[in-house]
Amino acid sequence: MKVPHLGNGNTYIVPPQRNRPTARPPRWIIILLCLVSVCLIGAYIYPPGQYPACYFFSSSVCSPIKYWLPPIARELTDDEFASRVVIKNILSMPLVWPKHPKIAFMFLTPGSLPFEKLWETFFLGHEGRFSIYVHASREKPVHMSPLFVGRDIRSAKVVWGKISMVEAEKRLLANALQDSDNQHFVLLSDSCVPLHNFDYVYNYLMGTNVSYIDTFWDPGPHGNARYTEHMLPEIEEKDFRKGKKDISVFL
Repeated sequence: MKVPHLGNGNTYIVPPQRNRPTARPPRWIIILLCLVSVCLIGAYIYPPGQYPACYFFSSSVCSPIKYWLPPIARELTDDEFASRVVIKNILSMPLVWPKHPKIAFMFLTPGSLPFEKLWETFFLGHEGRFSIYVHASREKPVHMSPLFVGRDIRSAKVVWGKISMVEAEKRLLANALQDSDNQHFVLLSDSCVPLHNFDYVYNYLMGTNVSYIDTFWDPGPHGNARYTEHMLPEIEEKDFRKGKKDISVFL
């Protein structure tokens, strides 16, 4: 179409207007949104059976979505690990005597056990009635007996007479408590050796319901004189005693 241009005799052509189609979202986006909406509505109306009180949109009760995600893999601290053991393996377990009670032998050693072969002779033939846990504070032990292979727990440096010894003992006990069949917990050092056969030790400990802890008052410089105020408020001076770390605890 020719239209006269004002001011001179020239003309120019104005192209006709075209109706552009309205932009539409891709069809796959619409289908995806529909599927997500159906899943959300289904999760709201029919929550998972193992969480009957949970609703997807109610985070005040619980959040079922956290059970759909993979757990975060990280190493627990000693306190977190001990707390989980107490809640999961002690408080949540029924007070029933196990059918096959065991003794947990917990070795606190700086490295390899010098009497490992002797302990192997002590344990052989009594599988299912004992558990072994090794805390090596200085170097990774080289095991000579297959009974000790794979029994090392996460360890840390231990200084004699320091709180690190208590932390190592707690670490051993927390690992042993994961097995509900463990009823007696015997703490040993690398220099300990068995003086009786396994049946004698097993029957003696299982026949009693007491713990054996050697503590005594020692007024000397290597005894109660080691008490410091840094132990407060957990330990008062009147309760401080010297003792051996080789103990047997019944739980």
